[in-house]
Amino acid sequence: MSHEREPTAPPARPETPEPGEASRGTEVLDLSVVIPAYNERHRLAPTLDALTDYLAADEPRRGSWEIVVADDGSTDGTGELVTAREDDRLRLVTGDRNRGKGHALRLGVAVTRGRRVLVTDADLATPIEELEHLDKALGEGGCAAIGSRAVPGATIGARQHRLRELLGRAGNVLVRRTALPGVHDTQCGFKLFDGDRAREAYAASRVNGWGIDVEVLRHLRRAGLSVAEVPVRWSHRPGSKIAPLDYARTLTEIARIAARSLRPADVLAPFLFLLMSVALYSGRFFAPEQRYLPDSLRDQNQWEWFFAVTADNVAHLRNPLFTDLQGFPDGVNLMANTVMLGLSVPLAPLTLAAGPAVTLSLVMTLGLAATAATWYWLFVKYLVRSRIAAFLGASLAAFAPPMISHAHAHPNFVVLFMIPLIIDRALRLCAGTRVVRDGVVLGLMAAYQVFLGEEPLLLAALGMLLFAAAYAVLRPDAARDAWRPLLRGVLIGAAVCLPLVVHPLVWQFAGPRSYTDIEHNPRSFNSPLALLSFAERSWLAGDAGTAKALAFNTTEQNAFYGWPLVLLALVITVRLWKRPLVAALACTAVAGAFLSLGREFRIPLTGVVLPGPWELLADKPLFEAVIESRVAMICAPALGMLLAVAVDGLLAVRPPVTRYAGLLGVALALLPLIPAPLRAVDRAEVPAFIADGTWTSYVREGESLVPVPLPDPSDAEALHWQTEAGLGFRLPGGYFNGPYGDERAGIYGAEPRFTSNLLRDVRNTGEIPPVNDSWREQTRVDLAYWRAGVLVLAPQPNDWALRATVAKLVGGSGKWVGGVWVWDLHEGTRPRATPITLP
Repeated sequence: MSHEREPTAPPARPETPEPGEASRGTEVLDLSVVIPAYNERHRLAPTLDALTDYLAADEPRRGSWEIVVADDGSTDGTGELVTAREDDRLRLVTGDRNRGKGHALRLGVAVTRGRRVLVTDADLATPIEELEHLDKALGEGGCAAIGSRAVPGATIGARQHRLRELLGRAGNVLVRRTALPGVHDTQCGFKLFDGDRAREAYAASRVNGWGIDVEVLRHLRRAGLSVAEVPVRWSHRPGSKIAPLDYARTLTEIARIAARSLRPADVLAPFLFLLMSVALYSGRFFAPEQRYLPDSLRDQNQWEWFFAVTADNVAHLRNPLFTDLQGFPDGVNLMANTVMLGLSVPLAPLTLAAGPAVTLSLVMTLGLAATAATWYWLFVKYLVRSRIAAFLGASLAAFAPPMISHAHAHPNFVVLFMIPLIIDRALRLCAGTRVVRDGVVLGLMAAYQVFLGEEPLLLAALGMLLFAAAYAVLRPDAARDAWRPLLRGVLIGAAVCLPLVVHPLVWQFAGPRSYTDIEHNPRSFNSPLALLSFAERSWLAGDAGTAKALAFNTTEQNAFYGWPLVLLALVITVRLWKRPLVAALACTAVAGAFLSLGREFRIPLTGVVLPGPWELLADKPLFEAVIESRVAMICAPALGMLLAVAVDGLLAVRPPVTRYAGLLGVALALLPLIPAPLRAVDRAEVPAFIADGTWTSYVREGESLVPVPLPDPSDAEALHWQTEAGLGFRLPGGYFNGPYGDERAGIYGAEPRFTSNLLRDVRNTGEIPPVNDSWREQTRVDLAYWRAGVLVLAPQPNDWALRATVAKLVGGSGKWVGGVWVWDLHEGTRPRATPITLP
């Protein structure tokens, strides 16, 4: 509402006027100044004096103007202060009660008549003389020029309280991350707008509080209009009306603004990825403590143990890089085993409260969905406009057959949500706009990924290098522009990353129980047929026999993309080869596939063997421990990007016949890749001897519990016993990576000893060996080395032969306690020998 020299208070006007309501049929002015005010009687008077003096001083040059005070339900006479001035150029609009700065500005801007609208705070912390700089920036073609205290050239006089300053900076960072990328200071109360754009933007706003600035600027950005950030002079003025709770309210408003701006598809996609992940793990997800994925082999037990032991180390403030709970007494170098400290440490409270089975299940289910969601985000940001295309491409990148194979047992190859974020940061470096900041963030991301999985980071780096090399050949001009900022950013990233990871890496490679190299399965390469065949878990085309013949176990089916997808990728590449992006992606996929063939390349159906491309990298540092068939996992995101680009183009094709034919081809290529839910079975029960704590009577402080046979990579059920017992006892043997011999060559499991080898052979063959005194003495030495308190034999295949062998080795037939045979090894408590009846 306006005040036109009435001697009494202005009459009530509509609380929220329509945009331009006050300007209809009235004179159009050059400038409108809007001041939101709530109980500002004492600060407003000098502000009005300064504004009127400045604007009236050179009115022929500055043009006609008005000042609109938007009174937000003041109770201190703020409105009367304005009306008392009896100036036609001063106008007043009032709200019925205090609702917030946003509501006041919505009222005030709605009644403006200016071609330009300046919004300024009642304290005039930014002097009105700064209008000249904003006016110049607006005249250069923008729709808004906002004063900023956070860009080069800004001058800060009197500063705010340090806490308020820190909260303000944190808020600006949050705004840049969620709502307004690139805008450094949204809350400086000095903004100049094109008048029509301002009235439109404020009318469209909804928030009533301090978040109004973010909402209006975001409205302009989403309309494709430019916003210039101009450095200004600013000095803190006492008497601020911002209360501590206003910071929380503003955060809530920013969250609402960001949520409203989301496209429905961008919300639906992560939800669908979560449903897909839950469906994949449906056999275990709803009862993780009672269900087991048999195709994980022994890895589910191993990974649950990793999460459990990390939580135990955190709870007892022990070194998270080492433990002697397994491999006792030598212990296990946890950093040399992929324990995913980046998740197992922060999730330690969940593990301690709900158990490692729950933690592992949630990590793998949510991690897979999060990986797909970040690929989707990356594709939308850089690759395609169509959300359908981005969804299909991200689904292939995250749920490709190799990922499903690793989903049985390897969370480090499933939880890959950092990889798209690292790629995004590398692409930002190529633009060269904020190299230092992006380099620092890249270093922090790389450091975190080290604690999620080093091998995936290495493979991602290899994939990015392959892509960069191909793209540089195809676009040398782009390479020339990008290599300097990229190299500088990578060096900055390395300088940030290395100090964070150097101690854990030194521990990994030179610390206790570290190893130099590890020998993998001799079949750890891909056959060309593996690249064209279908995976075992393919719902429509799965062939377990073929998959097992081409991969050395169910968790390492690292190719199996299927010939229809390979054919589709070939068609896409041929049709779109002239696009450098497509050609570079195709080269990346082909290079990854060839590297995965190993040291030797065997031409199918012939006896011809050629040197393989992996020979170039196999013995190089870092690569020497990589399972070469895993390099084919690089193909998954590359193929996902090719698919997204193709579908994006098909959806824009005009002739419906061409569009539908292309989409049909895509569907036929993808349908065979849809995975069936992972198989799950009821978990083997933990013997009562362990579950009810009976073992505590047999194992003293500093001693170990020795399962018969000792746990190893072929049978790690004892690790489950240990986690169910709250890690209360130590185990010799185990399932982990450790050193062997003086050369510290890597092996799977503990360093073998005479007794562990003997018991393993009996389990595998069912043959009772002839035991002599020398063997008994060696067993005595081994038990002493393991500090064994008790031997425990659970029911299992060939358990009769194992019982007979143990009886010969230590004397006595054992005692049946809590569902297991027990040999108490403490002096004076060994059970008397009883006859053993063999089958």
